[in-house]
Amino acid sequence: MSENDPHPDETNHHHDLYPYLVECAAEAARVARGVEATRLGDPTHCPDWDVRAMVNHWVLYTSHGLEHRARREQLPEELTARDFTADPDWARAYAVQLDRAVAAWADPAVWEGDIDLGTASMPAAELAPMIIKELAVHGWDVATATGQEYRVSDGAARLVLDVVEKHGALYRQYDGFADPVPVPDDAPVFERALAAGGRDPRQTAAGKVDQS
Repeated sequence: MSENDPHPDETNHHHDLYPYLVECAAEAARVARGVEATRLGDPTHCPDWDVRAMVNHWVLYTSHGLEHRARREQLPEELTARDFTADPDWARAYAVQLDRAVAAWADPAVWEGDIDLGTASMPAAELAPMIIKELAVHGWDVATATGQEYRVSDGAARLVLDVVEKHGALYRQYDGFADPVPVPDDAPVFERALAAGGRDPRQTAAGKVDQS
């Protein structure tokens, strides 16, 4: 996606955005498979969450939540309280559930109309990019905390940056983002997205700065 390409709210939502959902879900599944059980207690970029807490949030909202939103269903309370990492095979289960969720969004009709979030509603075409952002940003959180890399295309990175810039104030209102971190203007797009969301792309989850 170039600088001249339309922003998410100006696109044919399914045609233009669905490939990024497929891409980020596949990368999330790959990162999940690389999480060793011994790393679940390690810190993440979110100070109050270790890897286990981050993974549980990530799995809940980017796979189960993603499918339920497509089907216009509320998340069952049983799911919101589950420790997915208690299953030694959680990464495989996550990949399977991601496939179900991505398949649910394959229908262009799902991208039309509003989705009831319980306390409010939002256009499906606006909510879907926010969930793609969750896949990518929390995927990066998990990857960084467990010694991995989260790889994202320039197009997906541009989408994530658009979402972070558009909804940053809302995320900060609910402590989802910290204050923006300064990065060079010519930094890669995904690094700019992470920084705009309060994450230092040069810093490890343990607080060390990557000097490479």
